[in-house]
Amino acid sequence: MKDKIRLELEKLIDPSLKMSLKQSEGIKHIGYDEEHDLVTLIIAIGKKSDQAERSLRMDVTKLIKQTLGHKGLKLEIEENKKIESITKGKCTFIGIASGKGGVGKSTVVVNIANRLMKKGHKVGIIDADIYGSSIPKLLNVPHEFPHYDENQKIAPITYQTMQVISTEFFTNPKEPVIWRGGMLHSMLEHFFYDVAWDKELEYMLIDLPPGTGDVMLDVKSYIPQAKMIIVTTPHLSASHVAIKAGFAALKLDHQILGVIENMSYYKNPINGQRENIFGEGGGLEVSKLLGAELLAQIPIDQPKKHPAIFDIDEDNGKLYDDIADLIIFNEVDYD
Repeated sequence: MKDKIRLELEKLIDPSLKMSLKQSEGIKHIGYDEEHDLVTLIIAIGKKSDQAERSLRMDVTKLIKQTLGHKGLKLEIEENKKIESITKGKCTFIGIASGKGGVGKSTVVVNIANRLMKKGHKVGIIDADIYGSSIPKLLNVPHEFPHYDENQKIAPITYQTMQVISTEFFTNPKEPVIWRGGMLHSMLEHFFYDVAWDKELEYMLIDLPPGTGDVMLDVKSYIPQAKMIIVTTPHLSASHVAIKAGFAALKLDHQILGVIENMSYYKNPINGQRENIFGEGGGLEVSKLLGAELLAQIPIDQPKKHPAIFDIDEDNGKLYDDIADLIIFNEVDYD
């Protein structure tokens, strides 16, 4: 019964978009109570207005009650924010994930984003690590509350030409974020659907929280297929949980671009020897079990001119530049 209802509904036109509900993916829910012959629908349209709602409500009522002959109809019409969001563009989404915190995942995010930007690409960052948001601090961006543009969209904060959004911008500095799952979902929805992202963005990096919790599942609903980079340290305890994050990404049908072993070693400035402070072998183990490439082993170091970002003339900057090249090559290779 639901399939028949869906087939007929998909032919109806969203009056605000002038396209079918099938084209707009506007059918959000179909329910059917056989006992009372009641059809329950949630339909999203591009732009809500009295005229658009009235027109669609008449079309749906005629279809359900007259054409299909059902007795009852419960219809809810909402606005489809997805239609004009960054998720419907040509932007490549790259999630940066880890099994546990403290592996330098966010530092990896800002450095990859920076190198992509320096190569002339339009880049954005979504700081989806809601409880541990650190992207603004790593970029050395002053705290400011976002404002809304003329379309009531949230204007992202900019770092040079890079666009950034983070929970950090919506809270008072130094105050913890204590939210339940529903609020997390709501904030992520704002990040993906309500931010006035540049429509020409080429790469959107998503700083995911460590582990395999609600946020990773929510991100799947916004971008069904993303590309993922898994970050670990060489210590086997970190790699053990990084493997779980990688398998979770594969289970969600994401493509793993590769693995980065951060804090791989410390290069002793006195004798030039590599000192494996956090052990060794973790990154190789993760890449082997996930069947993914080990993209880089990044040593422990401190940028010369910036709190977190390495320049191209620094060893770590060159490693991040190589990673950016691999991401760009992957786009050409798969397109």
